[in-house]
Amino acid sequence: MAIKSLNKRESALANSEKQLKILSNGIFQNGDLPTFKAKISETHQFPLKAKKLEILQINLGYMCNQVCTHCHVDAGPDRKEIMTRNTMQQCLDVIKTTGAHTLDLTGGAPEMNPEFRWFVEEAAKAGIKDFIVRSNLTIIRANKKYHDLPEFFKKHKVHVVSSMPHWSRGKTDKQRGDGVFDKSIKALNDLNAIGYGIPNSDLKLDLVYNPSGAFLPGDQASMEKEFKKALKEDFNIDFHNLFAITNLPISRFLDYLIASENYEDYMYALVEAYNPEAVKNVMCTNTLSVSWDGYLYDCDFNQMLELPVNSKVKHISEYNEDLLEGRNISISQHCYGCTAGAGSSCQGVVA
Repeated sequence: MAIKSLNKRESALANSEKQLKILSNGIFQNGDLPTFKAKISETHQFPLKAKKLEILQINLGYMCNQVCTHCHVDAGPDRKEIMTRNTMQQCLDVIKTTGAHTLDLTGGAPEMNPEFRWFVEEAAKAGIKDFIVRSNLTIIRANKKYHDLPEFFKKHKVHVVSSMPHWSRGKTDKQRGDGVFDKSIKALNDLNAIGYGIPNSDLKLDLVYNPSGAFLPGDQASMEKEFKKALKEDFNIDFHNLFAITNLPISRFLDYLIASENYEDYMYALVEAYNPEAVKNVMCTNTLSVSWDGYLYDCDFNQMLELPVNSKVKHISEYNEDLLEGRNISISQHCYGCTAGAGSSCQGVVA
């Protein structure tokens, strides 16, 4: 591995260790919260075990054209960590043999990886039927070289999952930056124009909602109705589903919680909303996360905290499904975020 790559990993590891220490020790004034391990042990759900792999989630890099306040990846234009074609080829070798039915491409802005289109085309040849690309929408309008992304997505029947904090300009721009709302609306219009998100269309367009502050998301079904009504009436925009995702206390959101003195209250809110039914379907049990440099994690949140899989297999180049299936899932206090209320995953609620 190149020295530059090692330096990036060392820096990321140092920051991850700092955040894990905060999560583990807490900064509470009125006593300690129970550990997540202790909590799931109460309902006889420890250890969490990996089930049959269904989703291979691949992070193509942390580079992004936006700097969102809630971003758990800490992505931005200054991030240079990008998956190489060599690592992509290792992923493709796995795709050809794995039983996973879904390929979930994320970032940063995955479309900014120079090899993004090559990878999608090669994965299609390898037999992947269900593609997910997690797009921030504004990338479609960021530069002329991205303007044809909707047509590229359509050609490969890519399932587009897009961030959309709110149907109003003020709340969206506050979380994601000035001008983001207008660019997002234009991108959604572009996608609708070629059939994405239209009722009964097989070109899937889903939106993702993250709360803009230190609180849990509301009822997903109710919010979906509100989003659909507002976006249709104001902008004639259609989409299929809304995924409500809880902000986990890591990366930028953890920094925000501490700086705004909301960390303690937010952690208590997560613990008080703990739902053992949500534990049964957390995404780490059927998903494997691959980092930009090919290392394996139970989920992309663990990836950001540098909590690797509990397995002899640590890198995509060593992939062995038999050794990975049934492994114990790596957990810490941030896992309360996925098990609060109706639960939270990259596909929305789980309970």
